[in-house]
Formats: sequence, structure tokens, C-alpha cells
Amino acid sequence: MKIKIKRIDVIRTALLLGAVALILFVLPRDDHQSYSYEMNQPWRYQLLTAEYDIPILPDSSYSRKMQDSIEKNFIPFVRLSEESAEQNIDRFRKSVDGIASPQEAELISRLLREVYRTGVIDSKTYEHISSQKVPKVRLLKDERGSNTAETLIASEMLSPSRAYEYIDSVYNSIMGLPHNKPLEGEIAKSLNVCLLPNYISDPETDGKFRDEEFVVAKGALGMIKKGQRIVDRGEIVTPQIYTNLNTYMERLAKENEKNSKVHTYFYVGKGLYILIWFILIYFYLAIYRKPFYGSEKKMVFLTAFITLFVVFSVLMFEYFANGLYLVPFASIPVIILIFFDTRTAIFSLISTVMISALVAVYPLQFIFLELLAGLVAAFSIRQLTQRSQLLRTALFTFLAYSIGYLVMILINDGVLSNFQWRMLGTFTVNAVILSFTYILILIVERIFGFTSMVTLVELSDINNKILRRLAEEAPGTFQHSMQVSTLAAEAARTIGANTQLVRTGALYHDIGKMESPVFFTENQHGVNPHVGLNPETSAQKIISHVTGGLALATKYKLPKVIRDFISEHHGRSVARYFYNTAVNENPDKKVDRSRFQYPGPNPQSKETAILMMADAVEAASRSLKDYTPASINALVDKIIDGQAAEGLFKEAPISFKDVEKVKDTFKKRLATIYHSRIAYPELHGKKTDDAVEKTENA
Repeated sequence: MKIKIKRIDVIRTALLLGAVALILFVLPRDDHQSYSYEMNQPWRYQLLTAEYDIPILPDSSYSRKMQDSIEKNFIPFVRLSEESAEQNIDRFRKSVDGIASPQEAELISRLLREVYRTGVIDSKTYEHISSQKVPKVRLLKDERGSNTAETLIASEMLSPSRAYEYIDSVYNSIMGLPHNKPLEGEIAKSLNVCLLPNYISDPETDGKFRDEEFVVAKGALGMIKKGQRIVDRGEIVTPQIYTNLNTYMERLAKENEKNSKVHTYFYVGKGLYILIWFILIYFYLAIYRKPFYGSEKKMVFLTAFITLFVVFSVLMFEYFANGLYLVPFASIPVIILIFFDTRTAIFSLISTVMISALVAVYPLQFIFLELLAGLVAAFSIRQLTQRSQLLRTALFTFLAYSIGYLVMILINDGVLSNFQWRMLGTFTVNAVILSFTYILILIVERIFGFTSMVTLVELSDINNKILRRLAEEAPGTFQHSMQVSTLAAEAARTIGANTQLVRTGALYHDIGKMESPVFFTENQHGVNPHVGLNPETSAQKIISHVTGGLALATKYKLPKVIRDFISEHHGRSVARYFYNTAVNENPDKKVDRSRFQYPGPNPQSKETAILMMADAVEAASRSLKDYTPASINALVDKIIDGQAAEGLFKEAPISFKDVEKVKDTFKKRLATIYHSRIAYPELHGKKTDDAVEKTENA
């Protein structure tokens, strides 16, 4: 047997799998609880114990002190260049040959040999060892192919500049010159050029041995055994605890990488958890909200909205401290109840919170706070008709968060000392973000073509451009639309339909009559342009107000739900008056019924069905000669029963019971509108008139 797969089933399946995959992708990759902590701040989580033995490494401040000490007391390595001394002395003698006297050259050469015998080292090494209590260097020797180090006392070693000063001073003393008179000319220049170190620094060996000493300094100070405490809730994260936590997290990450099988199981578990919640949403919609479940647009919106909200929550958790509590979960029921209903909004809130709890530090606290705030928001707003309602909802949500947080502190700790005032700041930011939910509502309207209650209220303002034009160009039609709006809204309230939607749709259902207002009875003043026209032409003029209305609705960018009222308020009925006239005028000829039929479609919702009934009843009630309860009741029954007999309500989700309630509402409302009035008596006689005048002027 061949199984036929519907397009909506494919879309629902793709949405389900895509939602689970995307959420899994953004979830933290580790298989343990993610922690966010700062140095010198309290540990915000429960007691943390080690799952493995971990070394206690020195904290950063201790390590810095050790490094500074090693740098300060480090004994540098040098290499002795035995040939360097004689080579430099020989260079000096050659450079001053013919410039200095043999006596001067010999004296300076002897002094050079003396300082080289003591040791000349480079200036940087000289400065380093000069800061030590006992200046030392390590001499690296190559003995039989292996390097050995010998520590030398370097208190008498000189830098090139110090050696130059020494030679200059001794030379002046021997030569009988003033001590403050330096060597001059080519002799001084030659000495300065040739006076190079014979103990040469060895930076490569220095770096190697310095790194080894650093490693020793950074060695473990002890060991935290498996099961031992690392940090407890409320404890200040000192530099040492901070280092221990970092060491522990690194160990966890390595263990997770090694154990890929466990990692896979964690991943599968999370995926199944997310899948279950989305399946529950699908079951709820399939059983209790079949119109939503069968709508591609609504399924895409609901699944995408929940998924993106969870993704946003995970990212906020990952990149911001207390980021999960900055996410306005209370906006979920607010937005969804505007486009769906309260029951769907609450179920969506529960599902979103339960999935987001995967990354919560304290899942119970998180679930309690977010459900509390979300339910308070849903109950406080019910129907959003004004932007100011969001401010009130934001205030109630802030109070719910604050009270809920206080309750959780008392449950978990039993004292108020752990109450963190900065959490109130977090809740304040959350409430402020919630108050701007209106922007998100507008975005949803633009993307998905939904219409919010706020938009409907704004459209129902009779001062807006299109309704003001209707009142000016077709005043009779405008008054008719107002009456129909009131009548239909009352009926919608009776059967639990969307009152505001019906009220707004009724105001716009006849805007097409503005194109030719004089062809409609309510706008005529003694002159009837249908006189002289054949019935088919007149019918086309009447029917055109539907297509003309849709064209105007498109021009003024009215939402689809309003356009539905224009196209469906006559359904596929016929312009009865002109059809009957045509049949009567042509008894021997078959009249084409389709030429007198409205384009439709028939009403697809309760709201448009109510409008169809209200429109016909209100228009017909104007022709009654006697407004008695009996005549009104008979009129309402005749018109609505006739519509039902034509099958105009078959495609609308409205029951016979609902239709009866609508009829009863119309009868009561019309009886109130057209009730008989008391005839006021006339005054007779001058005396009586004077008495009345005196009474009124008193």
C-alpha cells in the first residue's frame, strides 16, 4: 500500500529535527556542569568536590614572586675565551703604534693583561650580578665532550667601562697625571675599541637553566584527593582556590576528551531530552489546537521561536555572568498569547524553560523563577491592547522574580545573609528588556504576517486615513459598518470568538463601496442609479465592492486577517435581489447564476461567519416597517437560516449551538436599538408655558 506523505508532515518533521540539532550544537561541549567564577568573588554554586586526584599548583601571585626571586638571584652562565685577552692586547698595540710612546703602550698593555686576568664581562651581566649580595657567575667548560659548570666569585670582575676607568686611573697615577684627566686622542679611542669581554655571556644556557628553575618553582604544593572539597558555596575564590579550580577544569576537559563514549552518551541523552519536549508540544497542538497544528506558518513560527529563545539563553549563559537570568522568559507567553492563545503560551513557556534548564547552574531555582515570572506575565496581560500594558507586566515580573529569589534563598540556605543584591539588578535589566517586547511583536508581524491585538486596536481607530475617507465619501456605508461592528462584536463575545478582530474587520468589510458609493442603498438620497440598468450590470456593480475592497486593502497594506473579512463577508452567495429580478424578467430563459455570485470564498473562521450574519441582518433590519420583537425575531431567523441552508457556514469552525447564540444576541441587540420610544406630551396654554419658563429659569 502506497503511503501518501503530506507537505505539512514533512515540514513538521524537518522543523523538529532542525530544532533539536541547532540546540545541541550550541550547548556546552563538556559533559559536566559548566561553572562561571571570578577571583575574589563568592562561589555561587553548591559544594564542589574533586572527581580525580589533582595537584595543588601555586597561585599566580605566588608564582610571580617565585619568578621575581629566581630572576634576581639567578647566577648567569659565561664562557671563557682564553685567546680573547692576547688578541685584544695585540690589536691595541698595533693601533697605537707610532701614536703612543713605547713606554705608554707597554704600560697600558700590562694594565690590559691585568684586568683580563681578573675577568672582563659584558655590561648586562655585570649589572645583574652587582645586585646580588655575593656576585657570582657560572663558568661553562667543555671537558671531554661534556659541559660542566663551575661557580666563580665575580666580585673583582669588571665590565668594559669599569675596566677602562680602572686602566685610566692607574695610568694617570703612574704617569704622574691628575686623576681627573682622562686618556685622550687615538690612545683612548683604541683602548675603548679593543677592550672587549673575555668572559662571554651564554643566553642559551641561561634560558635553559632559568626555565628549569621556573618549573621547580611552579611545582605542586600538595594534592587534592578524590572526594576532597575544592570550594564550598559562599566561599571567596582566593587566588589559590582560583588556581585549583582552573587545574580541576583542565583535568575534566582532558578526561572528557579521553572518554569519547561517555561524551556520546551525554550528547544522546541531551538530544532525547530536547526531543521529548518538542514532541510534547506537537502532541498538544495536534490534540487541542488542530488549526495551529495544520498551519505551516504557525508551526514554523512556534518551533523557530522556542528554538531561537533556547539558543539565545544558552549563549547568554556562556558569555555573561548570570546571563540566564537576563533572558526575558516572561516575554514568551506575552508574545505567543497575542498570536495564539493563553493555553498555548503557557505550554510553550514550560517547554522553553525546561529545555533551557539544561545549562542552569541551579535547575530547580531556575525553573521556579522563570515559570513564576512567566505565569505572572501571562495572567497580568491576557490581551495586549496598549503598549503601556507591557510596563505594568514588566513591573509585576520584577516583583515575581524578587519574591521568588527570596523564597529560594530561604529554602536553600535558611538565612538571608546569602541574598545577593546584584541579582535585583539582573532582574531589573530583565524587566526593562521585557518592556520592549513590543518591538519583537512588530518583527513577528512583519515576518510571519500575523496580526496582534495592538494592531487591531490601532486599525479600529475611526480617525485613521482609510476609515476617515469612508466616512467622508460613503457616510451611509460608514454608519452601516459601525452598526455591524457593534452587533458582530457582541455576538463574538457571546460565543468566545475574537471580539477585537470581529470589531475591526467589520469596520473595513465594505471599504470597496467607496469606489461607487451611490450604487448602494445606504448612500442614496432619492436617486437610484440602478434604474434603467439591467439586473446583471447592477449585480456586477454591487459585487465589485468586494474586489475593489481587496484592492484598497492591498494599497493601504491592511493585514491578511482584515482582507479575509472583505472577501468572505458575502462568501459565495448571490446578489439575491438582482438575481431574482433577472429570473422574473426572463421566465423562458436560463439565467447564469455565476454572473450574480460573489467571488468568495465562504467564511473560513468563526469571526468572518459572524460578520456575514451581522452584515445581512443589519442591512435587512433597515427595511422593517414594524420593529416588534416578533418581526425582528422572524427577520433574524429567516436571514441566518437561509445562509445556513445555502451552506455558507460549512467551511467555518462554528457549531449550530454557536449560530443559535449569535441569533439570540442579534435579536436582543436589535430589539434594544429599535425599541419604541415614549411620546412626549405637548404643552397647552400660555399660563402653563410661563410656569415652565419660570421653573427652568429658577
